[in-house]
Amino acid sequence: MAQETLTPEDSDLDVIIVGMGPVGKMAALLLGRAGHSVLVVERKTSTYPLPRAVAHDAEIARLLQAAGMPVDSVPDAVEPYDDMYVWVNAQRETLHQVDWTGIDPSGWNNTYFYNQPALESHLEERMRSQASVSVLRGVVAEVQGQDDAGADVRLIPVDGSPATVVRGRYVLGADGANSATRQAMGIEWNDLGYFFDWLVVDVVPQPEVEVTHLALQICDPVRPTTVVPGGPGRRRWEFMRLEGESVESLTQPARIWEMLAPFGVTAENSELERGVVYTFNSGWASHWRSGRTFLLGDAAHLMPPFAGQGLAAGFRDCLNLTWKLDLVLRGFADDELLDSYASERMTHVSDFIAFSMELGKIICIVDPEQARRRDEAMIADLASGRTPEPPPAPRLGGDNDEGVHTGRHGGVLSRQGYVRTRTNPEPTRFDDVFGAGALILRDASVAARLDAAARDGLQERGIAVVALGGSEEDGAFIDVNGTYGSWFDEWDVDAVLVRPDFYVYGTVSREIDSAADGVRDLVRSFLARTGTASSEPRLDAPAREPGDPVHV
Repeated sequence: MAQETLTPEDSDLDVIIVGMGPVGKMAALLLGRAGHSVLVVERKTSTYPLPRAVAHDAEIARLLQAAGMPVDSVPDAVEPYDDMYVWVNAQRETLHQVDWTGIDPSGWNNTYFYNQPALESHLEERMRSQASVSVLRGVVAEVQGQDDAGADVRLIPVDGSPATVVRGRYVLGADGANSATRQAMGIEWNDLGYFFDWLVVDVVPQPEVEVTHLALQICDPVRPTTVVPGGPGRRRWEFMRLEGESVESLTQPARIWEMLAPFGVTAENSELERGVVYTFNSGWASHWRSGRTFLLGDAAHLMPPFAGQGLAAGFRDCLNLTWKLDLVLRGFADDELLDSYASERMTHVSDFIAFSMELGKIICIVDPEQARRRDEAMIADLASGRTPEPPPAPRLGGDNDEGVHTGRHGGVLSRQGYVRTRTNPEPTRFDDVFGAGALILRDASVAARLDAAARDGLQERGIAVVALGGSEEDGAFIDVNGTYGSWFDEWDVDAVLVRPDFYVYGTVSREIDSAADGVRDLVRSFLARTGTASSEPRLDAPAREPGDPVHV
């Protein structure tokens, strides 16, 4: 159970996390589940009680699954969405659609909407249940200095109590867009200059109120407007602030109800949770690491909300960094492995920033003539037969020297299907049976060519060795819905090595004469990339004789 006070043992920690928003909580949960000593420091004395972010995608659902909090276990906080994301003009003619329907290759619904305070409450509960996680609220954290072994952080209580200094092997700055950690490190901010003010309104309508279930962008130059779900039982409206309107006048309850009235939402049939003006902007930190200190979430990057990827990007930061940090803290990998965090995530997140900004350019038009030309072009484009596309699925950045992946499939998000095994006879999601990290083989017999040292090296890194097809008695899993067979056929491969963060390290092509040789080389490469300079795994085991048991 997380503690609220420091003990003498807390003066030397594995990780100090500055900021206890959702990204800080997620990072602490993942590191705590791995058994590392973590201190989370937050200036505010309580969690922000009102909604902010409202959407996440299937990859984040998979992360919540891995963190022990699958979305279907928190129905009060999260609900699935199974429809198009629709952009219309003032006449409600469709201009653009993003396909948010169905089940994503990650094994969950393409999109979910959530109530952030409820989601954070569940996240904090699980974070605090980790015995190695400590929490301090009402404390300002200042990084005082760093060396090759760690960083000193000064803790200053906001109530005027005496300050103390603690030491952590690493510091994670998850303290938001105005990150004091980023400023203390002297890290520059690349401002993309995308500034628009929007009134964000969260409403709890009574059950009988009929509001469109769609995620809708109304591209009306008179007043660009967003209407989306806000989590179970809630709806969100966002109204662009127009020239000449003051923030004070726009946030008056009477004005808010006036803007909601055309949607059938009134003070008599709905509860107004909040109406706050936010400035939508974009940018990222020039680098995300300074010695022993790292930036995550809004401290590292910002994007407008039109793609629903802001919080999702922060959660991806958490998983990318923490599985590598776990290996370093446990002594299996060198500190240099952590350099791949920024090289992989910067390119990845920049694609989502660009996508969000492009979507924003569609709606943030208030000139009637410009809006008319936009409408004509986009309606004609739809009429040409172009089908709605899913959101982008960018791959991780960095080549094999900078990123922990290799080959033509390296850095691509892996897939998750349902499997059965002898010990799990009911169809179960792959990650719940084997974990996210896995060496997945087409042929179970190939596993026999890996010796104990190779298997141990993979296991130390959270990588299971499994095979599809065959019988359950062979130690292979049954591919219930054909997810893995079709995936391997599509890529024309015999093996896929998936990292603990769901991304592919590399594959073995079917063109290789010996799949066993290809797998041994792939494993050798992965262990070397995620190991210490002194480690030299032995991968030259002879083939097993026919009839020898194969443990997959």
